[in-house]
Amino acid sequence: MPEALKIGTPKETFPGENRVAMTPESAKQLQKLGFSCLVQSGAGTAAGFSDQAYEEAGVEIVKTAASLWKKSDIVTKVRQPDDKELGYLTKDKTLISFFNPGGNTDGLEKAKESGASVIAMEMVPRISRAQKMDALSSMANIAGYRAVIEAGNNFGRFFTGQITAAGKVPPAKVLVVGAGVAGLAAIGTSTSLGAITYAFDVRPEVAEQVESMGAEFVYLDFEEEQQDGAATGGYASVSSPEFREAQLAKFRELAPEMDIVITTALIPNRDAPKLWLEDMVKAMKPGSVIVDLAAERGGNAEGTVKDEKVVTENGVTIIGYTDFPSRMAAQSSTLYATNIRHMLTDLTPEKDGQIVHNMEDDVIRGATVTHEGEITFPPPPPKVQAIAAKSKEKPKELTAEEKRAQETAAFKAQTKQQVTLLAVGGLLLLLVGLIAPASFMQHFIVFVLSVFVGFQVIWNVSHSLHTPLMAVTNAISSIIILGALMQIGSGSFLVILLAGLSVFMAGINIFGGFLVTRRMLAMFQKS
Repeated sequence: MPEALKIGTPKETFPGENRVAMTPESAKQLQKLGFSCLVQSGAGTAAGFSDQAYEEAGVEIVKTAASLWKKSDIVTKVRQPDDKELGYLTKDKTLISFFNPGGNTDGLEKAKESGASVIAMEMVPRISRAQKMDALSSMANIAGYRAVIEAGNNFGRFFTGQITAAGKVPPAKVLVVGAGVAGLAAIGTSTSLGAITYAFDVRPEVAEQVESMGAEFVYLDFEEEQQDGAATGGYASVSSPEFREAQLAKFRELAPEMDIVITTALIPNRDAPKLWLEDMVKAMKPGSVIVDLAAERGGNAEGTVKDEKVVTENGVTIIGYTDFPSRMAAQSSTLYATNIRHMLTDLTPEKDGQIVHNMEDDVIRGATVTHEGEITFPPPPPKVQAIAAKSKEKPKELTAEEKRAQETAAFKAQTKQQVTLLAVGGLLLLLVGLIAPASFMQHFIVFVLSVFVGFQVIWNVSHSLHTPLMAVTNAISSIIILGALMQIGSGSFLVILLAGLSVFMAGINIFGGFLVTRRMLAMFQKS
């Protein structure tokens, strides 16, 4: 049996980067897959993971980066490797890291020349099976949360409204532009802090998600069919010039009212679109804050400076930090290390500490950017779509005659089905009557008729009415309990058993129904 492969994690060399790609907890899970784990001394210190914690988890501590790269068969990192780190790659090594393959042509060439396999974590396809490895979403979730905290730190006033003896303080108004993972995290945090939150996205299908989180979705009075999310893997697509003008007009209308604006809009493989223009910044009140989460791609707001905080002449603070996940290093490292651990689980199907780099697997193929001396970026589209494509064909409008014919056919089919069921049921009753005693049949017929009536009452109700129907089913269940209690006095053991089961099951339905109804009502109550 071949020796188990070694997974090593070096200390990040990017200035200000506090995250680490392996935590003591993830190391324990990797060892269960059959791997040995190494970490460079001090790699996890900035994230709150000491060398001692790694040693207690069974991880070998290596002093230098060069030594770690030499000993490791698989290297896991957070940031894109620099030239020195790329020089450590050899044919027998696998690198798992953020890699920026679209803008890192030199890095791809060097990785190709080394013969190493490189898995870029930002290239994990957004399909259901790969959600547990989606590092972009993990980091975006943290960035969205941290953006609101950073905005609050610079805003200097309450998010929630206050009524005190000293006076009344209105709640802050927050606008989130872009309702992707980061945007939804920002919306959730903002509403939790008590702010009046608005959200905009070019994909109208996300409106329901926004409103379910307590925010108000900003609609445009604009007639244009937006591109289906299936075509872009759930991302926003490029809008028409007319739509953009309508969008900017809406933002100009909102700008004077907003206290905080958080922009998250990105289009894959493009610079960030400019959505919050200079005149909108000037229209905002002094003390307002803009947090631009698209700063790394040029920013959504005019005036954004990458990795800096700028205060405009009219007192608006524009924050262009790109290291929000690093500012919450412990949480970010835990989530990112878990993403990598899931990736390695897929790469180790036998859990024997040996990688199987299956290029027929959608997830592994999609994330692999170099393999066996070849550049494999960009990958082919996954066989499974991120979102089911909607049919572009509009349903045909039926005429009155066609509707009548359709209803008649449906009625005939339903009647035929019911007659068949009644015939089968009658035959079964006859067979049971020939075998069972008359005392049992009296109770059994009542039971069968109750099942039939109950089935007809509940089954034919539209699914959309099942929640309002809860009270009705509770009433029906109470009648069942009364009937069952009357039957419990029977001398037959089988009847007593069936009646007891009826009381038990109907009781669950009643009490469970009231609990569910109460919980649903609580969702609409403000604390």
